[in-house]
Amino acid sequence: MPLAWRLCLAISLEAGWEVFENCDFTIQRYREMTIALDYKGDSIANSLGDILCCGAGFLLTRRLGVWGSVSLFVATEVVLLIWIRDSLLLNVVMLAWPIDAIKTWQMVH
Repeated sequence: MPLAWRLCLAISLEAGWEVFENCDFTIQRYREMTIALDYKGDSIANSLGDILCCGAGFLLTRRLGVWGSVSLFVATEVVLLIWIRDSLLLNVVMLAWPIDAIKTWQMVH
């Protein structure tokens, strides 16, 4: 598949995720299962920024290759877990299979 089509596919998947992430069902799930009790959804600017970062990440991945991209992803996840006690993987886990111990850990200041 040509690069332009793969980029369009990646951006379309991210845009679809943004719609799902900001629908009533997901917002309510965030409120019930995570520490984001007053979560109201992302702003339009945040969602557009996420889509833009998806495109930039797609292009960066072409430069870094598979192992460079995996390494950057793992490093980013670890830094976010240590720094703010949150990350993409943690969000997915907490939305799909909430774990009380993680929720408690996130609440510790």
